[in-house]
Amino acid sequence: MVNGRTVLGRFPAGGPRGSWPAEEFAHARRLEGLPAEVVMDLATDAFLVIVRAREAAVRR
Repeated sequence: MVNGRTVLGRFPAGGPRGSWPAEEFAHARRLEGLPAEVVMDLATDAFLVIVRAREAAVRR
């Protein structure tokens, strides 16, 4: 858990043109009932799929 967030997945920002692997992964998690969202980690130049701790606790 980082800053009240749980990282579910990490995807490089330089993916193939037209490919959105982080968004697709987050969408699949939302279909499972997790309030997943995609954020950009500028320090590592990667997209993170996260669930905020408060929201994850409510869903359990």
